[in-house]
Amino acid sequence: MPNIPPQDHAVPHVSTIPANANEHVELFVREYDGTRPHHDPEPVLMLHGRSVPALAGLDLQHDGYSWAQNLAQAGYDVFVMDLQGSGRSPRPEMDNPCNANPGQQKADLVPNPLAAPCPPAYPKQLGNSQSEWDELDTVVEFIRQLRHVPQVAFVGWSAAAFVMGPYAIQHPGKVSSLMFLAPIYPPGGNASKPGTRFGAPHPLPLTSPAAQFGFPMNLLTKADLAHVWDPELKCPDQRESGMLDVVWAAILDNDALGKTWGPLNSGVPDGICRFRNSFWWGWNDMTVPLDNTLGTVVPVLLVYGEDDTQAIHPSTDPRTDFSVPALYTAIPGTDKLMIRVACAGHQMVWENRAKDLHHMAREWLKHTAVDGLKSGSYALDTDGTYIPVP
Repeated sequence: MPNIPPQDHAVPHVSTIPANANEHVELFVREYDGTRPHHDPEPVLMLHGRSVPALAGLDLQHDGYSWAQNLAQAGYDVFVMDLQGSGRSPRPEMDNPCNANPGQQKADLVPNPLAAPCPPAYPKQLGNSQSEWDELDTVVEFIRQLRHVPQVAFVGWSAAAFVMGPYAIQHPGKVSSLMFLAPIYPPGGNASKPGTRFGAPHPLPLTSPAAQFGFPMNLLTKADLAHVWDPELKCPDQRESGMLDVVWAAILDNDALGKTWGPLNSGVPDGICRFRNSFWWGWNDMTVPLDNTLGTVVPVLLVYGEDDTQAIHPSTDPRTDFSVPALYTAIPGTDKLMIRVACAGHQMVWENRAKDLHHMAREWLKHTAVDGLKSGSYALDTDGTYIPVP
C-alpha cells in the first residue's frame, strides 16, 4: 500500500512550563490522514515517552516500521505530537549545554561542546505533569475542532502513560479509548497535593537540593540506547541487523543542535539526544481508580514485551518501582485487556514484533478488542497464539 503523505501542523499553545510560562509557542504535530475525504472513524493521537522524540519512536521511516503510517493505511486519521522539551516542539532552556544533567556532562559533553563541566544556569526541572496535561489538551482541542469530533483515541508509549493516563481520568468525555505500549506505572508514585485529585504536591519548578530535578535537560547517547536495548534481546532475529544505527539516525534527525554535540570521531560528532527533565505526579494506585473511569468509560489496552526491563522494573524506591500488571490490577473497570508479547522488549516499536503491535492497535481501534479478546490478561507467543494468564 502506498504511503500516505504527512501534513505537519504548528499548534498554537500558551505555555505553562515555568521556564517559559505565558509565552505563545507552537507544538509540533504530524498528521497522516487515511480517512479522506470523510474523516471517519475517530482520529487517533499518538504520544512519545520520556526520551525518544515522537517521529523516531512512532513514525520511524524504515521498511514498514512507522506505527503512525500503518494506522493511517488502515483508514485512520493519525496525529503524532511532541511535547515541549522533545523532538520538534520548543525546548526552553535546553540550548545551553550547562543546563544538562551535571552527572552526564563530563562523559557526554566534554570536550564538545563544553571545555569542562559547568553548573546549570537554570537549576530547575523543565516540564511537569500539569504543563504536559495542558499541552496534550491543546492538541486534543485542535483535533476536535479540526475534525468536528467529540473524542480522540489515545495511543502512547512508555512514559506517555504519565500524561495520557491522568488526562483520560480528568477528561473522559474527550477520550474514546486508551492503548499503551510498555506503560511506565509506579503504584507508589508521587502523590498529588493532599486534599486535591491532581494538584501539584510541591511548588514548581523544583530546584536543588532535589538534585534529580535541579536541571532542565537529560541526555541520551547511542551507547546509552544500546545499553538498555541490547540486554533485552533474548530471541534470535528479535531485532533486524543495523536497526540501532537506523534508530539513532532518526533520533538525531529530530535534534539539529544535539546532532552537533558529543564526542568527536574523525572530527564528526557522535550526536546527543536532548530531552526534558520532567516532574510527574498523580499516576499511582490512588488516582488510577478515580471515578471508575479507566476500564469503564474509557476502555484500556496494555501491551508489553516479555523481556521489557523498563516497564517491568522492581525497585525499593516507589518512584522507580514499575509494573504493567500492577496497572492492569489498579484499573477499576472490566473493559481492560493486557497482552504480554514473547520475544519483545521495551523497544518493540523497532523490533520484528512491531508488525504484531500494529495489528493489535488496528484491532483495538476498530473493535476495542484484539482478535476477539475484549478483557483479561494474555500472553501472545511467537506462533500468534493467545494464552490466558491467571
